[in-house]
Amino acid sequence: QVQLVESGGGLVQPGGSLRLSCAASGRLTNIYRMAWFRQPPGNKREFVATINWSSGNTNYARSVNDRFTVSRDNTNNTMWLQMNILKPEDTAVYYCAAKDNSGSRYMADMYDFWGQGTQVTVSS
Repeated sequence: QVQLVESGGGLVQPGGSLRLSCAASGRLTNIYRMAWFRQPPGNKREFVATINWSSGNTNYARSVNDRFTVSRDNTNNTMWLQMNILKPEDTAVYYCAAKDNSGSRYMADMYDFWGQGTQVTVSS
């Protein structure tokens, strides 16, 4: 089993920045990819960003490209999401996820392990 714990959410004004962290523990040897998803109020969970755990290659949702950056330290088993130029539409619960398969990197159903989520609210 893999345990994931997110931190770093909060309230920020439009145009501001936040950095989310995801600490991973447990059986990590088979982890292939990790990702960030988010669930806005009243909406489905959606893909934000993903990173290949060994190579560090990244992919982003179009809505966050050029504003968000995903990174990882696989020595210390931590992933981050640096969020800049935040907009009200970025308001959501942000989830960290991990998977040990090579299925679609964009689909939440392909991820086996999830954190509890951290709230990000962008408002003036």
